[in-house]
Amino acid sequence: MKTADLCDHYPDKLSIVDPLFSSFGKRKSFFGPISTVKVKDDNVLVRRALETIAPGSVLVVDGMASKNCALLGGNLAEIAAKRGLAGIIVNGYIRDSTEVCETDIGVIALGTIPLKSRKEGKGEENVTLEFGNTLWNPNDYVYVDEDGVVVASEYLEVTEG
Repeated sequence: MKTADLCDHYPDKLSIVDPLFSSFGKRKSFFGPISTVKVKDDNVLVRRALETIAPGSVLVVDGMASKNCALLGGNLAEIAAKRGLAGIIVNGYIRDSTEVCETDIGVIALGTIPLKSRKEGKGEENVTLEFGNTLWNPNDYVYVDEDGVVVASEYLEVTEG
């Protein structure tokens, strides 16, 4: 589903996310219902969400744009791909970018940093997030492709013709 087509058909139903992200996963286009975690330099809740959220979901991680460490790497991307998640959006940084790029999942993030995160289990799950000039509510829908990222409060479809 193309974000440009969604914007043409549903301009009043979409939030357009600021163009902050780079694509790292093998899939450049993905969409699905949102699940959220908010963490700071700690990826325990990221891993738990990737192991438990429903297949087809998109995990949105608000790492508060911290440049202190990576919140996702090749191992976690592989867990998400094997479980059939649609994608992962990280308001923060990833590592093992070559592995992530080879994994059959959509991943967008602010960039890369080689340092791994702490493992303390601190943060929040299933909360509304705010970054990229957008509210990210659990169970809303996110659509990602090469043109950008858009969020809607409901599933949207574009029919041909």
